[in-house]
Amino acid sequence: MPQPTPAHSSRTSSRSALSAPSRSSLPFRPSRPFPPHATSAPAHTPVLTVTADTLVVADFGPRTRRPRRPPGPYRRLLATPGARAFTAGNLLARLPAGMFSVSAVVMIAGTRGSYALAGAVTATGLAATALAAPWTARLVDRYGQARAALPATLVAALGSLALLLCVRWDAPAWTLFAAYAATATTPNTGGMARARWAHLLKGDAGALHTANSFEQAMDELCFMLGPVLAAFLCTGLFPEAGTLVAVVLLVTGMLLFTAQRSTEPPARPRPNAKAPLRTPGIPALLVVCLATGGVFGATEVVTIAFADAQGHRAAAGAVLALQAAGSCAAGLLYGALKPAGPAARRLPWCVAAMAALLTLPLLAASLSGSLPLLALTLLVAGMATAPTMVTTMTLVQQRTPRDRLNEGMTLAVTGLLGGIACGSAAGGWTVEHVSPAAAYAIPVTAAATALLLALLSPRTPRHSLRNAAHRH
Repeated sequence: MPQPTPAHSSRTSSRSALSAPSRSSLPFRPSRPFPPHATSAPAHTPVLTVTADTLVVADFGPRTRRPRRPPGPYRRLLATPGARAFTAGNLLARLPAGMFSVSAVVMIAGTRGSYALAGAVTATGLAATALAAPWTARLVDRYGQARAALPATLVAALGSLALLLCVRWDAPAWTLFAAYAATATTPNTGGMARARWAHLLKGDAGALHTANSFEQAMDELCFMLGPVLAAFLCTGLFPEAGTLVAVVLLVTGMLLFTAQRSTEPPARPRPNAKAPLRTPGIPALLVVCLATGGVFGATEVVTIAFADAQGHRAAAGAVLALQAAGSCAAGLLYGALKPAGPAARRLPWCVAAMAALLTLPLLAASLSGSLPLLALTLLVAGMATAPTMVTTMTLVQQRTPRDRLNEGMTLAVTGLLGGIACGSAAGGWTVEHVSPAAAYAIPVTAAATALLLALLSPRTPRHSLRNAAHRH
């Protein structure tokens, strides 16, 4: 009579059966990893199913791993070693550029009761900057950013503090002009950042286009936030608060920026290349910058006058901020794209788009007289500003000798400043003698002039550009 098999013996035998097959008899080994070069699981991943008596391999169909999304152009740009550190410092140092003039006007007009005096002092500082900035940039090229830009920044900071003290202690009017003229040694922080990108991204035209677009967007951001911050500080705290905070931001940002020595372009103590003004193609670009600056200066003055005529002068800053926001967004989008063709061919198209879009504010102001509609049209018109400036700065970088890059870009900024002064004067005259609505024809005229100059600008031969870039 056969003996009954205990229940535990059947479980034991099942475990024995499971462990009995050799390694070679198993159709699949789950501990085996995928090959290092594989990006996903096999098309049909087998799954082990264990029963009491058998080892079954079941297939539940394909299993794929979703590929990682490649990083965007700005993420790749900021992944450059040292880029985030010098960008943060440069942004702090660049923000006061949109604060100093507004702070000076509010501080002087609020304590002396004269907008004429405030305007004359800021105009003097603008003229002094146009004369001193190229020399400061030349020193930066020769001795390096850390050795030249930091002392120049400290001199400019002392000039701003002297202006603050002269206003505070009711000093004679001529001391205001002298103190504010000393701020002309402020280095071109945006130009120094672009010079670092040109050094780090040497030979990569696509990445350099993205970097120039990024820097232009940062310019627009600073000129969008700077005046608002300055007005808030001067009116909410005390009249000198805007200038004081701007000085602290400038010095702190420049200390952080110049401390990043690993990304600093090498100094050129004895440059053998021609001065940028004698380099082929640069003088024509500077004339285009002069006309483009007229667009900016006239638009600012005319918009303030139009808002004041509508009884909403306080809203003028917000309307101008919308224009800067449109330019900032367009700059970031333009940098994410890959424009076709050389920059010399793209520039007339960019300027033509700017001239065409600037007719929208003219129509809105003349036909409707509505401030909200004007703000919307300025937002749209601002979208052509950043592509124009990015393309212009790209051409300046291409045509300027490498050991005088800061000087060349500062000359472009000087041209813009001169155009801003001329545009402000023309816009103000038209506002007083005609009307604020009709004065929006001044930015259109300035843009049309820039387009004509861009079309008449001679195309610099490629071999001249190469010789200018590599001449030492």
